[in-house]
Amino acid sequence: MSIPDRVSVTPRAAETIRALTAAHGPLVFHQSGGCCDGSSPMCLLEAELPPGPSDVRIGEFEGTPFYIDADQDARWKHPTFLIDVAPGAATSLSLEGSAGVHFVALSPGPSDTAAEGNIP
Repeated sequence: MSIPDRVSVTPRAAETIRALTAAHGPLVFHQSGGCCDGSSPMCLLEAELPPGPSDVRIGEFEGTPFYIDADQDARWKHPTFLIDVAPGAATSLSLEGSAGVHFVALSPGPSDTAAEGNIP
């Protein structure tokens, strides 16, 4: 089964992911649907967040899989995401907070305008 390519990362995000992988080991991303820091992508240790039966793998970058809940994916009309980092620690359990940054998911909305947190 092929994995759809609906997620990509900026060079800054890729660098952060490589540093986190070197420090912690295999990682996984899960796109939050509104709890845990709003709609921010969460980066956790792969062993701590195995995919659930309703999770859909929508891509991989830097060897790290990216999941979203199937119902959430359908509600948001199967968006594509560009993962970036922004200054300031996340308020969730996401690993990048210790580096003083947080991941953000950029996604074009219905009008094709991209903005931080603009999830369709």
